[in-house]
Amino acid sequence: MQRVPLADGIYWVGAVDWGVREFHGYDTPHGSSYNSYLIVDEKVCVVDGVRAGLGPEMLRRVRGCCQEQTVDYLVVNHVEMDHSGCLPWLIEQLRPRKILTSKRGQEALALHFTREECEGWDVMAVGTGDEINLGSYTLSFIEAPMLHWPDSMFTYVKEPHILLPNDAFGQHLASSRRFADELDMNVVMEEAVTYFANILMPFAGQVTKTIEKLIEMGLEIDTIAPSHGAIWRLREHVDAIIEAYAAWARFEAKPRVCLVYDTMWHSTEKMAYAVADGVAQEDVEVTILPLSGTPLARVARYVQESRAFLVGSPVLNNGMLPNVGRFLTYIKGLRPKSRLTGAFGSFGWGGGAVKEIDATLRSMSLDVLEPLEVRYVPNEEELIACEEYGRQVARRVKEWVR
Repeated sequence: MQRVPLADGIYWVGAVDWGVREFHGYDTPHGSSYNSYLIVDEKVCVVDGVRAGLGPEMLRRVRGCCQEQTVDYLVVNHVEMDHSGCLPWLIEQLRPRKILTSKRGQEALALHFTREECEGWDVMAVGTGDEINLGSYTLSFIEAPMLHWPDSMFTYVKEPHILLPNDAFGQHLASSRRFADELDMNVVMEEAVTYFANILMPFAGQVTKTIEKLIEMGLEIDTIAPSHGAIWRLREHVDAIIEAYAAWARFEAKPRVCLVYDTMWHSTEKMAYAVADGVAQEDVEVTILPLSGTPLARVARYVQESRAFLVGSPVLNNGMLPNVGRFLTYIKGLRPKSRLTGAFGSFGWGGGAVKEIDATLRSMSLDVLEPLEVRYVPNEEELIACEEYGRQVARRVKEWVR
């Protein structure tokens, strides 16, 4: 099977998952890949596994590069099951002499697999600054806790300056091409920010610390080979994705407003469109995202990339519509910061939805505007008030300094 060289003796040997469309609540319309890497030197090393069921695909690629050579090391950068699901089977096939992982990874392996599955595994914990010499190449390890699990670490191949950061810098993107420069960069970057927003936004502080650590260590990075999606190998692309991560972690954003809403009899929808019209009148970009047809992963990306997001709902059973509640639960877990936000919506004989949304937004420690409500169907005067609300939001966005 096709295996792709990154440098002399270093190969991509992972698996492509064309059919996956959901990843623990994260919509993946372009599928994904589970990127594993093989280093064939005086000693042989495999870095990371793949999802359960895709081990045979990975193994054929490994054997195509090193036939029956002994595998000296298997590095487990992260124990989550999309990378470790095949491990018991893969270890049985490859019989690596030693398994290298972080201290927390060592604990997690024992908690993910049965005693019988782990029997005979020689697991060694490594930490930041530890090195393993393979011959021509040297592996150096960097702990990266909470990117995005406590056990996470990076593996750095020193001589060719290749960083293998597991779940950092990736994208859920299936392709027959392995490198970002072989693909449409607009698609790659869109998937990269979607990935950051849905996986790493809650750990923005750790992202900043890890990037600072890489700089302090003086690492030269010519290639970033993540465990999902395309590999970054051109200097401008490597620099661009690191700079993008640094900006996303600081919650920098375009002067853009996104309106997130659900509607029952179109009254809240009419409000959303009027607010959007007011935003646009101030020459600020605006995006309308109806929750009835927009995946949460896409909405999270717009929250990541917008200075303001407004949330709208009519009333159902004295509260918000279920789709809106689902969105607020999701976005609260992602912990956005430095965002202007606000609640809007319509009600009939009794309110509750806007008050509930407003309370949730305030609990997230965001900059929350006074809410906007109308009763039943908005009339012309009320729609004009919605436009003015949009203009006020836009002006705040243009003036807003984090």
